[in-house]
Amino acid sequence: MTVTIPLVLLMGTALFIAWRYLGMRAWHAVIAVLFGFLLAATTFAPEIRSAIRSALTWITSH
Repeated sequence: MTVTIPLVLLMGTALFIAWRYLGMRAWHAVIAVLFGFLLAATTFAPEIRSAIRSALTWITSH
């Protein structure tokens, strides 16, 4: 499976839009980014990657 746009870029864009247009404060964005880094370092990271991969496969197959 090939995703043409990296998921990180999509999430970063969503975070920027939320910060810019939905009233998210800068410190909310910082907390969201830090949470992502911390979550990637946990033992749940492989399961999260697998769930995202499965969701993307399901979306692209429909």
